[in-house]
Amino acid sequence: MFAPVYLDHNATTPLTPVVLDAMLPWLSQQFGNASSRHEYGRAARRAIDEARNRVAVAVGAHPTEIVFASGGSEANNLFIKGAAACLKPGLLAVSAIEHPCVIKSAEQLVRRGWRLHKVAVDADGRIDADDYQNVLRQQVPKLVSIMLANNETGVVQDVAALAAQARSAGACFHTDAVQAVGKIAVDFRTLNAAGVQAMTLSAHKIGGPKGAAALVLDKRVDLEPLIAGGGHERGLRSGTENVAAIVGFGVACELAVRDLAGTTARLNALRNRLEQGLSAMGAALFGAAAERLPNTLYFAFADIDGETLVGVLDRAGYAVASGAACSSANPEPSHVLGAMGVAPELARGAVRVSLGAANTAEQIEDFLLTLQDALAKLRRLTAIAI
Repeated sequence: MFAPVYLDHNATTPLTPVVLDAMLPWLSQQFGNASSRHEYGRAARRAIDEARNRVAVAVGAHPTEIVFASGGSEANNLFIKGAAACLKPGLLAVSAIEHPCVIKSAEQLVRRGWRLHKVAVDADGRIDADDYQNVLRQQVPKLVSIMLANNETGVVQDVAALAAQARSAGACFHTDAVQAVGKIAVDFRTLNAAGVQAMTLSAHKIGGPKGAAALVLDKRVDLEPLIAGGGHERGLRSGTENVAAIVGFGVACELAVRDLAGTTARLNALRNRLEQGLSAMGAALFGAAAERLPNTLYFAFADIDGETLVGVLDRAGYAVASGAACSSANPEPSHVLGAMGVAPELARGAVRVSLGAANTAEQIEDFLLTLQDALAKLRRLTAIAI
């Protein structure tokens, strides 16, 4: 079977074999409902408790601060809508480069009487200090959500400093750390001391299964649950737990932290070589002057359509992502690049490469050669069309 080289790890990661092995018993003979009082149920409950502890240890949290959810989108919605439901409508501030599940949740609140401010970023995708300070001082938001690392550019924000400013203004601060865990060090206790009161994680970004995520929540923060029912997850997320996925999530977190130093160094080296090769070809590199995740590179070539280039590379054996919106039916260029001031015609050419543990130096060299050939072919076709 044809299997392209996978260079799209920010979208999802392959399931780590050790994680799969840990999950398999809970997909077969260990089938109990964790709410049941018999041994099958007690075994499932013990497995969930162990996984909760593993997730907590991996990110420097206490197990009682971990609220399991079905995905990062649900966890983000749980905080934004759940916190807002416990407050009188006021101002909500989110960065202009948040994942759509944050931005659209915030926009839904506008229809319920809230006001929304999208915090600007600079040309490299970092939070604009003046705009952020102005909204904190002049408008005083009740809730703030700013992602730790961007899924498209890989740009890392100084969330501790931003949260400290928000706390001084009396705002409750949340960060989406889905892309950060397993790529950079993430410690909730340190961030919480600075002012971060909630943080989102997701299993499938770190070699775990789809269908498991967590909201790490300071217990002093009140939330109204999105899903009412039997009172699971401290009453914040009712529903029979996906035991196998939660077990896999715990093991994936443990592995991600254990291998972090070596993984970071190797991915940095691969990304730097890729960046060097792209620069030599004349690519525009987005967020290049900012601190970024070690695995992420976002680029474009003038007059080359990103979706077209992604298709050509896919047929040549390389799976990468375009910079288009999440929906393939949406022709608009990336809202992240738009917020960074990138011209729409260049933004439509955006391509993201996001590396993972299995990628090699040989793959990067072969990718650069393939990309060079693909660009030459596309430019010849463009010249003929003109």
